[in-house]
Amino acid sequence: MAPARDANVVKLAVELRLMDMRAHPYLGEFSLQRQLVDFIKDLCTYWKIENPEHFALQYTEPPTHYVTEKNRSRIKDGTVLMLIYSASKTADDILHKLKKGVLEEKRDALIMLVKMSSDITFAQEFIAKQGIILLIAHMESPKNEAIILPYMLTSFLELMDHGIMPWDDLQPPFIEKMVSFINVQVTPETRTLSTALTILENIVLNSQSKYTLVEKQITIPHLLQHISNSKKVEIQQSVLALINALFQKSEAQKRKYWAATLSSRQYRTILTNNVLIHAETGGIGADMAHQLYVLQQLLLNQYEERMNTSMDPSDQDATDKIKELRRIAFESDGECSNNVTTRRPEYKKEYKKLGFRNDINPAQDFMETPPGMLALDNMIFFARNHSDQYAKLVLENCYRADSHECPFGRASIELTKLLCEILKIGEVPTEQGQTFHPMFFSHDHAFEELFSICIVLLNKTWKEMKATTEDFSKVLSVVRDQITRTNNELPSTLDKFRVKINSLTYAEIAELWQQERINNEEQEMQAPPIKELRKQLEPEILELIQQHRLRFLVEGTRFRYGRGMRAKDKFWYCRLSPNHKFFYYDDCDEKTVPSIDELTKKISIVDLKGIVTGKECPHMKDRTGKKSSSQLAFSLILESNNVNETNSLDFVAPEETIYNYWIDGVNALLRQRMPSVAANRDLEMLLNMEIKLRLLDAEGVTIPQQEPPIPPPPPNYNFCYQLN
Repeated sequence: MAPARDANVVKLAVELRLMDMRAHPYLGEFSLQRQLVDFIKDLCTYWKIENPEHFALQYTEPPTHYVTEKNRSRIKDGTVLMLIYSASKTADDILHKLKKGVLEEKRDALIMLVKMSSDITFAQEFIAKQGIILLIAHMESPKNEAIILPYMLTSFLELMDHGIMPWDDLQPPFIEKMVSFINVQVTPETRTLSTALTILENIVLNSQSKYTLVEKQITIPHLLQHISNSKKVEIQQSVLALINALFQKSEAQKRKYWAATLSSRQYRTILTNNVLIHAETGGIGADMAHQLYVLQQLLLNQYEERMNTSMDPSDQDATDKIKELRRIAFESDGECSNNVTTRRPEYKKEYKKLGFRNDINPAQDFMETPPGMLALDNMIFFARNHSDQYAKLVLENCYRADSHECPFGRASIELTKLLCEILKIGEVPTEQGQTFHPMFFSHDHAFEELFSICIVLLNKTWKEMKATTEDFSKVLSVVRDQITRTNNELPSTLDKFRVKINSLTYAEIAELWQQERINNEEQEMQAPPIKELRKQLEPEILELIQQHRLRFLVEGTRFRYGRGMRAKDKFWYCRLSPNHKFFYYDDCDEKTVPSIDELTKKISIVDLKGIVTGKECPHMKDRTGKKSSSQLAFSLILESNNVNETNSLDFVAPEETIYNYWIDGVNALLRQRMPSVAANRDLEMLLNMEIKLRLLDAEGVTIPQQEPPIPPPPPNYNFCYQLN
């Protein structure tokens, strides 16, 4: 028997990858407890290489970093490593070429630097040797060559990403140099511009002291010119990332300026024509989508202040807006005179018609936050910019019964609150968010315009639902679903949003809800625990259905004679005895229901051999009548000739339900499974009802697909409870 292998020893391969050296790889063992330095010395001896202190091991599989004592746990059986120059020697070689090499040597050194900078081990060595200071000096120099500049910027960014050198240490001349790449008329090389933008973004996000230097020197026109001048996605993405960084870090007053500027038609057009144009074709990548999502969220968050601001009774501007709402609604018919107070002394009635809860002092309606004053802003925007729709909406409700009117004031406040929830106004953009709505970049006042569309929709839905004031929350839930479903389709403009949401009627929403509920129930019913429960309940439910069918047979049924030997309008009656041992039958008239004692003929259940249906019935084999008759025909096959010298009792059911019940009942008497469609339908319905009743206590609880594991038993059963 072979001796057990040491778990600390692995088999690996090491390749020699030096520009001036090539040799066969080393195949052997390596003890995980051994020092890396000693192993490198052995490898140098194996390949007859001098100065082992100049060498190190590197992984061949990504990430291809140096092997260190911290990450040596990645070494497993079958690992392939490389013997290369150490981080210290590589850093020295690169620095030597950058200081004294010709242009071609500098370029090669920078290419190597870009490749190595992502490795933390190398970065620490390079920065410790003042390499990053040398890079900054080269980039600040007016004599640097354009051909090597992109490599300098990229390697600098990679080195800074490790966090070894703080962004606060960067000096104004370097920041001015980065800004100079943006504030130029001629667009620099793509990699140069993109990396410079990313460096400035990192300065803004990671250095509070240096942020102001960037913010003072960068302007929106200079940034957006690169979006319109360059069709490169990486440039556009980097510009948006820097705009978002400046937006996020700026003070409240400055953010308002950014929001107003970016929402203006001039700059929206640049975004629409150069970036958002690709949204409808799905040509926007994940990173670009994230930047657009962040920008959208930052713009929407500018409404947070008004959303969280309560009405100030001393705010004259807000008071004037409330009065203007009343004036536009009730004085826009051309009848307004100078003496408004004389003509309308009681404004209370008009404020009530406007749908305010507090018709004496409507300002009280705006005390709750959210939505606070944002609701009033939306209402006055709608009244001023869509005055005809506003007046129509208010006056239309004036002519409805009090219980059926849609209160505009209350509806506007609740709708504003709803939109704030749907659009997550006030929430910080997430790192993973990618969902943006192009329509918010299609209007100077997109949020207010969205409100204007939705308040008209709310009134329309109110009428479709024939709602009363008690149904207010129900109407809002429908409107929420209409807005959410339309938003999910990402319409490119607010006009397309309006068309789509107006086509999504209450009837269609109700139908969608019904279908989703059915789908959810079907999916829930497929869970293994539910299937197991169904299996346990099925015998009990089948027994209930059998009892129902047998009770139906006991009550009996009137049948019409279906054979030529009898008169066409003659009837006969058949019923099962209460003890389920005999079938009694005899002639009857069309309207009477004979008792069991009036039925003189009978057959015993023990004489039943079976039941046949359709064309297999004796009385249907040679018949050429209606097809429906054969479909409702069935015969009881008897063991002996005790019924008019025939061996069957033949039936034609008057309708399908009776046919199904008799087929099921007879099969139940014969201890066979009930075959009808009605039995299967009843079984499914009763099973579902029983399961739903049993799951009422578990509503809202996710039913697991697998049984939860049984916890292990306790170490002992010495349980003790000590009473004080």
